[in-house]
Amino acid sequence: MEAKPHDSEAPRNEELGAARLKSRGVKAKASCYRRGEESLMVRKLVTAILLVCPALAFGQTAMPTDYQGVLIALGKQGDFKDNVLRVNIPRNDLKVSIGGIATPTPFGFGGWLALTKGNGMDVMMGDLVLTEDEVNPVMSALLTNGLDVTALHNHFFYDTPRIYYMHVHGHGSPSELAAKVKPALALIGAHPPASTAAAGRAIDGNLDGAALAKIVGYDGEQNGAVFKITIGRPDIPLNEMGASINARMGLNTWAAFYGNDADAVVAGDVAMLDSEVTPVLKSLRSNGLDVVAIHHHMTGTQPTVIFLHYWGRGSAQKLAAAFRAAVDQTGARPKQTATR
Repeated sequence: MEAKPHDSEAPRNEELGAARLKSRGVKAKASCYRRGEESLMVRKLVTAILLVCPALAFGQTAMPTDYQGVLIALGKQGDFKDNVLRVNIPRNDLKVSIGGIATPTPFGFGGWLALTKGNGMDVMMGDLVLTEDEVNPVMSALLTNGLDVTALHNHFFYDTPRIYYMHVHGHGSPSELAAKVKPALALIGAHPPASTAAAGRAIDGNLDGAALAKIVGYDGEQNGAVFKITIGRPDIPLNEMGASINARMGLNTWAAFYGNDADAVVAGDVAMLDSEVTPVLKSLRSNGLDVVAIHHHMTGTQPTVIFLHYWGRGSAQKLAAAFRAAVDQTGARPKQTATR
């Protein structure tokens, strides 16, 4: 016969059972709370990693610490890709019109600096966008601080205000190069032209970027109202101090389109070997694009690379076809049509 608890013990047993259940509930709640806290901490940590190190989060190469220091020292934004730090120096302070068309900054007024690691020191190249009044003060600041100026030229005709492009070059550690170039950058935009009001009209509408990319044979990027296609020249083995001078260092051909499919403008740059210059010129002119400058960007390179700037207006697809025809005269021909 099963023993039954004494009547007086029953209430005490019930109390003990309730206490145990309550205790378990408190412990369970505490455990859940701790797990919630831990989960929250993990989420915060992951968020911090995504914000601070997005390259790691998505499998890209992380920006070297010394290059992060360059961006901080210069107070600029940039990115690290293909072993190159690209520092953005856009002239958002200017309103430029070309041939009566008010053109946005991404159309051709985004200056830049690029750094890559060579043997024992870094190589820096760049292209600074300057007004007429800024040219000589900036040049003096660069030279005084031990940097080279390797080119000065226009990219456009009929531009208001007049814009010039200055190529800069230097060697050293990232911190040294940042310190050398910073005084020159401080002069850019410090004294804006008396009037920066656009004298031209904007072009309304949108571009079919996918159609333009298909014609040219290379993908492009949309930046505001501008669709830009950049083409490297990996067929030109350009090196300096053990560093590869690639597209992000300035060895590239590009086209920037602005407007709409029926009414657009294009501007850009073609990187050429000596033997490619005349064929490219003939192609551009026969397809109705204006040539506005022919020059070098870099000095002392082997082989010598010549750069050509052009501008045109018309239907977007016609302009893309004209650009493609010029690209076909160079070693940067799209793979599907390349014959060497």
